[in-house]
Amino acid sequence: MSWAALGLEFSSATFWLSVLQIIWINIVLSGDNAAVIAMACRDLPYRRRVWGMAIGAAVAVALRIVFTALIAPLLLLPYLKVVGGLLLLYIAAKLLVPEEADRTETEAAEHLWRAVSIIVVADIVMSLDNVIAIAAAAGGNWVLLVLGLAVSIPVVVAGAAGIVALLDRFPLLIWAGTALLGWVAGGVIATDPVTRGYLIHAFGVPVAKAAEYASAATGVLIALMAGGVWRRSKQESDV
Repeated sequence: MSWAALGLEFSSATFWLSVLQIIWINIVLSGDNAAVIAMACRDLPYRRRVWGMAIGAAVAVALRIVFTALIAPLLLLPYLKVVGGLLLLYIAAKLLVPEEADRTETEAAEHLWRAVSIIVVADIVMSLDNVIAIAAAAGGNWVLLVLGLAVSIPVVVAGAAGIVALLDRFPLLIWAGTALLGWVAGGVIATDPVTRGYLIHAFGVPVAKAAEYASAATGVLIALMAGGVWRRSKQESDV
């Protein structure tokens, strides 16, 4: 695309309406992403917490842009969403386990990048379906896609910061965050092409839809139970 064409595009009202549409879609679909960012960073000191949320969100958005180009063929891969859902269940349970206080700068740095890696992996799994809506709004325009997602980063980070403040004040909400991620994980597993295809073929669409909700509810139970056991084991070992 030439600079003249790019300038003409930037001056178009349709272009900026599409940017706003992408920002809005990303905000609406990123509630669970903001939750996982907040939970992953909650045990970091304030300054590192801010860095963790900003870096995690930025890297996740960059990967989401890449995913948008690859999403159509990826979603058709058998068992991809099953693996992703199981990985998200692991993350949901792990986020219930409190981190040890950092004693050195090295430990603090490792803690920061561990939080960032959790954010990125969780965002990839949770974005498998979300990017379809974003790609549709972008209509194949990469300038539009990158700009819309980039502008939404501070909004998602702000949402995560608000959730962190709530977690600091009401620690029990951590369990609600794990339940949310467990719900998403169960839903991801149930909508894998192989899983959904088998259920529809064997029992019909209504049963497949009911199985999706049942799988999501099961994901909640597994995440809470596994996370609770893991948390208790960690607390007992620290005594």
